[in-house]
Amino acid sequence: MSGSIVAQNYAEALYDLASKSDKLEEYGRLIEATARALEAAPDVRAVLVSPKVPKALKSELVGRAMSQAGAPREFVLYLQAVVKRGRQSAFSGIADAYGDLVDRKLNRVRASVTLARQPDAALEQAVTASLTKMLGKEVLARFVVDPEILGGTVVRVGDRIHDGSLRRKLVRLKRQLLSR
Repeated sequence: MSGSIVAQNYAEALYDLASKSDKLEEYGRLIEATARALEAAPDVRAVLVSPKVPKALKSELVGRAMSQAGAPREFVLYLQAVVKRGRQSAFSGIADAYGDLVDRKLNRVRASVTLARQPDAALEQAVTASLTKMLGKEVLARFVVDPEILGGTVVRVGDRIHDGSLRRKLVRLKRQLLSR
């Protein structure tokens, strides 16, 4: 489970709201975009966390911005409720916790796959299909390039790491040779 209890509670409230209107994926994209936008705009974040700006004004600003962006009314009202309660700094944690809830509901898991070189589309599909078959869940893979692993793959799913990198194999071989 990601984040704080506060973020988890707000994520569950958003999940309930999204479930009722059958918009799990859409609300997930919206809360993630909201969290990223606040991280990317320090000026906006400063206004939203400032104790000098009244909560009603913060709520109005968020409502106006999200309505202009085309967000559903229920989602805008949810964001305004979060802001009115002074929890706008938890948007990132809410987005993470909400993503976890949706992933659990849709029987999917997120994986980070590290490779030594940029994969082509066929390799990405093959790795994703292999992980999906192995884990028994739909895998949403994010591919990362790290030339220092030399070759092979490092797969991280939640707290589990499978290190099949050439670098690790060479380190293991070195240890075996030195221990003799």
